[in-house]
Amino acid sequence: MPTPRPRAPLATTQRPDRDLSKPLPAALSWITLIVFAAAFAGAYVVFDLAWWVPALYGAASIVAFAAYGIDKAAARRQADRISEQTLLVLGLVGGWPGALVAQQAFRHKTRKRSFRRAFWGTVGVNVLALAAYVYLTAPAFGG
Repeated sequence: MPTPRPRAPLATTQRPDRDLSKPLPAALSWITLIVFAAAFAGAYVVFDLAWWVPALYGAASIVAFAAYGIDKAAARRQADRISEQTLLVLGLVGGWPGALVAQQAFRHKTRKRSFRRAFWGTVGVNVLALAAYVYLTAPAFGG
């Protein structure tokens, strides 16, 4: 049986000044995703949202998921990383559901408090923007 190759230490283990804390419960991410998916599906049907809205969320989520996976692999190799700003922008434009799945699947970006705060802020801004879009364009609201 071949001996497993040792993994490179994560960059966070070498920087004790990092803003690390205990990760939020994984259930928070999954509950948020379930509630959002149910509300989004309901809004799509009830308010007859344009086809590109779910397509945007799906495509952005796939890109965000891949970006988090690539960044986690780069962190393990101590290679060039994807900037936190890029990860946050991907979430802001609709990729946050995929980012949440990636955070849990890869255990990546779940401990750095400043990133978590910024990430959840982008989730809030995105959801508010979606709600404003629905309100302004839905026939039921006079849009």
